[in-house]
Amino acid sequence: MEFGDDLMPGSDAHRRKKRYHRHTPRQIQQLEAMFKECPHPDENQRMHLSRELSLEPRQIKFWFQNRRTQMKAQHERADNCFLRAENDKIRCENIAMREALKNVICPTCGGPHSGADDYFDEHKLRMENAHLKEELDRVSSLTSKYLGRPITQLPSMHQPLSMSSLELSVGGLGSPVSALGPSLDLDPFSGGSSSSSFHLPASVSEMERPMMAEMATRAMDELIRLAQAGEHLWAKAAGAREVLNVDTYDSVFAKPGSSAFRGPDVHVEGSRGSCLVLTGAVGLVDVFMDSSKWTEFFPTIVSTARTVDVLVNGMAGRSESLVLMYEELHVMTPVVPTRELCFLRYCRQIEQGLWAIADVSVDLQSDTRYGAPPPRARRLPSGCLIADMSNGYSKVTWVEHVETEDKVPINMLYRDLVASGAAFGAHRWLAALQRACERHACLVTPPLGRDIAVAGVTAEGRRSMMRLSQRMVGSFCASLSASQLHRWTTLSGPGAGSDDAAGVRVMVHRSTDPGQPSGVVLSAATSIWLPVSCERVFAFVRDENTRSQWDVLSHGNPVQEVSRIPNGSHPGNSISLLRGLNASQNSMLILQESCADTTGSLVVYAPIDLPAANVVMSGEDPSAIPLLPSGFTIVPDGRGSAGSVVTVAFQILVSSLPSSRLNAESVATVNSLISTTVEQIKAALNCGSSH
Repeated sequence: MEFGDDLMPGSDAHRRKKRYHRHTPRQIQQLEAMFKECPHPDENQRMHLSRELSLEPRQIKFWFQNRRTQMKAQHERADNCFLRAENDKIRCENIAMREALKNVICPTCGGPHSGADDYFDEHKLRMENAHLKEELDRVSSLTSKYLGRPITQLPSMHQPLSMSSLELSVGGLGSPVSALGPSLDLDPFSGGSSSSSFHLPASVSEMERPMMAEMATRAMDELIRLAQAGEHLWAKAAGAREVLNVDTYDSVFAKPGSSAFRGPDVHVEGSRGSCLVLTGAVGLVDVFMDSSKWTEFFPTIVSTARTVDVLVNGMAGRSESLVLMYEELHVMTPVVPTRELCFLRYCRQIEQGLWAIADVSVDLQSDTRYGAPPPRARRLPSGCLIADMSNGYSKVTWVEHVETEDKVPINMLYRDLVASGAAFGAHRWLAALQRACERHACLVTPPLGRDIAVAGVTAEGRRSMMRLSQRMVGSFCASLSASQLHRWTTLSGPGAGSDDAAGVRVMVHRSTDPGQPSGVVLSAATSIWLPVSCERVFAFVRDENTRSQWDVLSHGNPVQEVSRIPNGSHPGNSISLLRGLNASQNSMLILQESCADTTGSLVVYAPIDLPAANVVMSGEDPSAIPLLPSGFTIVPDGRGSAGSVVTVAFQILVSSLPSSRLNAESVATVNSLISTTVEQIKAALNCGSSH
């Protein structure tokens, strides 16, 4: 039966036509409140609820019948869990008795106990195990019946952990890569690929849906209060950011029966900000409620996102919609683990031109399929208010409230940035939103007074080039994810483990996705600290006139800009086609996109051949053009100084055969390439070899 079904099985209406009616979260909240007070309302009470909630009396009656059935099932499920725990307890006691009997001494002769009459002989143990298995199967069957889905079995404790995606061993010994030799045999294929299977959390059962709806409604109310609260809840921080006063929040939003105690490893991040963006409110709501658009809009923050379940499909998929989503957030570096979040997203139109999007994490069964779980993160009631403005803009007020438990220490380079809350705070989300909206506006309508540098490029060609570049940036950002699906291996070498460098990290995978070269791809990245500002590093690496100073593959030859498309208000936000002034490189061009905001910057590039460039310029579909992007990410160091943290990343097609194996020469080549690039950037920026 669907959530909110108002037709009882067996009725005439049910036999004629099976109709479904989904209650709104607010209706469910009031029905749940009434159910807690009176599970069996009389006719007068049902009539009162009917008028108050705009529902028919028979809908009220059937809802309470279904809710009582669910409550009974919940009680039986609790009893089953108790029986299962008792079975586990008995089994542990049996094991303890078995171990104790091994050391029993005969009181008569003082010798070891004879096993002739031992209760725990092999035959009796088999009988006992069979009995326990039957009892466990019975309890599991009953539980799955009321849960609506089978119980997920825990992984075997004896199952070996999967190896790293890149085996760095010589002759079976765990020697570091610095000892590369001709006998090195690297096998990158322990199941990883560019399109690895993605396991989502389980869908929400029918019994869990009312609880989820009530949770989303409470989160919406709390979000609106947080967004409109004054200085008693929010304090000014560096960079004009607003941070949450956690102590005041705990006292104002104290949950009945809950404790505000947090463990020593638990860290609370709360921030708020607002800005104007060049997109209408309805367009933004569509982006928020669609996980694919959500990832496309925020590739620098969201490495992946999926819609797990649609609990309520509201009007046109917007107002009163409630979905369960899963996402992974990253800082675009292999040295900072991603944050995995499974949360409810609830959309409500408060009034004409004013929308609210509320998020709140839900606690589902922990997923240990990849070994050790990632650092724990929970999104407390967060989200944004979106107000339509009369000039085509929208005012967005963003509240980000997360509770994390980082059991793995953050790398020294990014520790201050993450600890300050700036890495995943509201300020970064808003800066990325502004940049994405400006880029989308340029895709639809080119900015006035900023023409493309080459005549003859049509509007269709400009849009085709922007779509290709958007795919390039998204692919590059996703390749830097440090999730459990991306197994990075640190190479030994200069700078590894120091305070101003993280060492070179490599990852290898099969590339089978459309739009990427097919074969074996080797990714390499390193993060370094530079004593210069983000703006200076960004201007240096994006400028075609200084490219020969760091681009090892240009061999010192100058580079010329063939065309340029502005895609934002920042003068550095643009898409360019570059050509090397070298006779051997006349058949290749470089597609480059650079973008910057107040939280950092990005420069991404990929080589494309002349036929592919002609396809783009003619306005044809660029989705089949293969790209293998490399580039730079630049963020402040979070220490309040003028320093910056730069991640340099390369992707190299090692072989066009997906079944081929990686050799030591390829690893050594990419290690040398990335190390040389870093040294040349330091020399050009006068950083010195000590940094």
